[in-house]
Amino acid sequence: MQEELKNVPGIQFVDHVAIAVKQGELDGQVKAYEALGFEQIHREEVRGKDQVREALLKIGEGPNLIQLLEPLTANSPVQKLIDKNGGRGGLAHVAFRVANARQAFDAMRAAGFQLIDEAPRKGSRGTTVFFVHPKSKAESAFGILIEMVEDPASQ
Repeated sequence: MQEELKNVPGIQFVDHVAIAVKQGELDGQVKAYEALGFEQIHREEVRGKDQVREALLKIGEGPNLIQLLEPLTANSPVQKLIDKNGGRGGLAHVAFRVANARQAFDAMRAAGFQLIDEAPRKGSRGTTVFFVHPKSKAESAFGILIEMVEDPASQ
């Protein structure tokens, strides 16, 4: 799988690590990270199939972020993750920044990765995203949900 990922064009760095938090706990979690010196830079409700309230926190001066995800409904994939975790929050996914989501999507599809989205789609903060299944490759599964993120603001 490592060789196949080398062929995915434009992977730049870890964009964010997403953490699921239980309903009603987002504000408290933001304050906890702010106490570590993180700075909240974005907050948004994302509807559609995601159904989450998100807060993005900047880590120091680098490009990496922490994304806190609070489910808005019982049908939210984040709520389903919390339910699977016995009612606890936890790691939801890891997101990688890519230069071009369409090119990365096409390369991963051609390499046989199991992609959750049918095509790159609108994400929060004006990004274009797609998700890669944790069991994307039978012979060497990732073990965690992966998101690929193109941020037009960085171009």
